[in-house]
Amino acid sequence: MVQQRPEFARLIPRHILASQKTHHPTVIEEAVKRNASFQLRIADRITSFAGSMSFVWLHAVLFAVWMVFLESSPWPTLTLVVSLEAIFLSTFVMIGQNRQAAFQQSKADHDFQTQELELKTNTELTQEIHTLTTELHRRFVIENPPDGAAPPAAT
Repeated sequence: MVQQRPEFARLIPRHILASQKTHHPTVIEEAVKRNASFQLRIADRITSFAGSMSFVWLHAVLFAVWMVFLESSPWPTLTLVVSLEAIFLSTFVMIGQNRQAAFQQSKADHDFQTQELELKTNTELTQEIHTLTTELHRRFVIENPPDGAAPPAAT
């Protein structure tokens, strides 16, 4: 049987769609929101690459080539390039942190609403059980006492 996908399925990242796990609704909502914005998709890709070992190795090779072949001591242009790159990368780190904070807040809100609904349902079930137990007690113990037992005195 082919699963029907919602209209916004094209906005859900492939790794979420491909996994066989059930994801928290907030994960799906946040992924759709992030994927809907071109700027956020670019920021996510840059942050993902900047946090990888490929990024580290690429920079180690580039800096070594730059220091040995392109510029003489004390490498003023390399220092400028590295400083500018650090400024931009720190911005992408902050974007990622803001995204994570928004996701955590959204997940906490969803979990709170779910817990409140469960509490309300449990309270209603407990009240119904109490009502049914009281009614059963009234019908079978008070109105129809067991054989040989005297009905309880009216209070």
